[in-house]
Amino acid sequence: MIRKVVANTDVALDGIADGMTLMVGGFGLCGIPENLIAALRQRGTRNLTCISNNAGVDGFGLGLLLETRQIRKMISSYVGENDEFERQMLSGELEVELIPQGTLAERCRAAGAGIPAFYTPAGYGTEVAEGKEIRMFGGKPHLLEHAFDADFALVKAWKGDEAGNLIFKGTARNFNPMMAMAGRITVAEVEELVPAGTLDPNAIHVPGIFVHRIVQGTHYEKRIEQRTVRPKNPTI
Repeated sequence: MIRKVVANTDVALDGIADGMTLMVGGFGLCGIPENLIAALRQRGTRNLTCISNNAGVDGFGLGLLLETRQIRKMISSYVGENDEFERQMLSGELEVELIPQGTLAERCRAAGAGIPAFYTPAGYGTEVAEGKEIRMFGGKPHLLEHAFDADFALVKAWKGDEAGNLIFKGTARNFNPMMAMAGRITVAEVEELVPAGTLDPNAIHVPGIFVHRIVQGTHYEKRIEQRTVRPKNPTI
C-alpha cells in the first residue's frame, strides 16, 4: 500500500508554487481546511487562483490569504461575508469570477469525472453568459461551461484512513468530495486519522485512489459564519 500520510501541513503542501490554481473545499466556514490554509499563509505563496464556494471571512479561512495579498483571483459563488474581499474587488486589486453555485459544483464534479465541458441553462441572459458558446436544447438556451483545471485540491474531512479514504460530516459534503476527486494533486486534512481497514467501506464518501496526501489537523476553531440569537428573556 502506498503510504499517503505526511508528517505535517507544510510537507502536505510541498509543490505548491506561485501562480498555481487551487481548489479549496468547504461551504461557508463549514468543512474548510483550516490547518492547510494557515500553513499556506506561512509559506507566503503568491499570485494564487483559488476556486472555492466562499472567500472566507475577515481574519479566517481564505480571508487570511486575502489579508496577505496571496490570492490574485477568486473563482467563487458567494462572497458576501468578507469586507477585505469587497475592498480588493472594488479597487481592482483582486480579479473575481462569480459563478452560479450549481455551475461551480458541476465544474468541479466534471473535472473529477473526466468530462471536459457541459451545457447548462444557469446564467443565460446575465453577465455569466458573456463570451460563452450558447446552444439550444429542448427549445431552451444553454451555456457551454468547462471543467476546472486545478493544480491542487485542498480539502478537509471529518475522518480518514492511512490509505486516503475519506468521510465527511454534514454540510462539509457540499464541495469537499467533488473537489477531492478533481485536483491533479489532492491534499486532505482530517480531524481523525485511523489505520487502513478501520472505516466501514459503505460509509466512505471519497475513495483513497483520489487522495495523494493526508495529514491530521491539530486545531479547529469551527467558527459560525453568522450567529443569530434571541434575548434570554424576550419581551412580547
